[in-house]
Amino acid sequence: MTTPTLSTRVLAKSFHGSTVLHGIDLDLEPGTITAVVGASGCGKTTLLRLIAGFETPDAGTVTIDGREVAGHSWVPPHQRRVGYVAQDGALFPHLTVGQNIGYGLRGVLRGAPARARITELLETVSLDSSFADRRPHQLSGGQQQRVALARALARKPALMLLDEPFSALDTGLRASTRKVVARTLSEAGVTTLLVTHDQEEALSLADQVAVMRDGRFTQVGRPMQVYRQPNDRFTAEFLGDCIALPCTVTDGFAECILGRVPVQPETADGPATVILRPEQLVATAISDSEARSRTSGGFGTVIATEFLGHDVLLTIDPSGDTAPVTVRQHSLNPPAIDTKVHIDVHGTGTVFR
Repeated sequence: MTTPTLSTRVLAKSFHGSTVLHGIDLDLEPGTITAVVGASGCGKTTLLRLIAGFETPDAGTVTIDGREVAGHSWVPPHQRRVGYVAQDGALFPHLTVGQNIGYGLRGVLRGAPARARITELLETVSLDSSFADRRPHQLSGGQQQRVALARALARKPALMLLDEPFSALDTGLRASTRKVVARTLSEAGVTTLLVTHDQEEALSLADQVAVMRDGRFTQVGRPMQVYRQPNDRFTAEFLGDCIALPCTVTDGFAECILGRVPVQPETADGPATVILRPEQLVATAISDSEARSRTSGGFGTVIATEFLGHDVLLTIDPSGDTAPVTVRQHSLNPPAIDTKVHIDVHGTGTVFR
């Protein structure tokens, strides 16, 4: 087995008598991206600051590249081989782009080698060498974040820490910037820890996702696993829209208003709640006579539609006393309001009691 680039064990931190982190265990494998996702105030940034060395833990250890940097011993931030990119980039406004990046090379390279390295780093983050003479205020928000990343990469860190680096950007710029950043980090082989409150960002960028709630991890795993097989209802609902339906589990199937839904094989029989994602449902229009002839679940009436471009959200009132359910499907010829529909369920449901 490879040695994790980052390893934290029972890491804990309190401020003014209030515990912010409760015994955090986390491993980051070399060259991977891990996203810690959670609501504001859950402890994400505190975790990052402990790893960077900006705060000292009350208990537990931090090990980077096989070297303990916090716990029984203490290593100052500048000696930890850690790169850090803040939410606003934190570029020096009085310095040029080249000087900002060169700041990370102080004491390492000078003169022509330093200038060559600055040009190389600009190219690494998909910026032309001409950007070296510009000032930060002459750059877009996405360009500033890429310069901040280049500065952090200058000293070839073992670990990169990203603290909500895209949250100040508008939607289109955020998506394009994070693609550049992810590609840059992957090609450089830099192990990365990203903290964010954006679920889509975490799921799309990371090799590993850790969901945090009140200073604890509710689940750590690969993005698809955490999204498709959440450990608890909080994790399921935090990572995306959910449909929660009362059901009775029998022999690996949940009997609910949508019919028989397959669930995990080890699920115990009995009353429960089955959780589905809106994209697991597909609504197909049926005739009134076909609707009247049905005696089992899995059909209803469209009571609202919301066009989202590529997708459409259908709000469907199923038969029975169950609240309306939301279906997310492609927007080509969706059923209209008041249309009777049959609802097919794809994949398995997750059961909670």
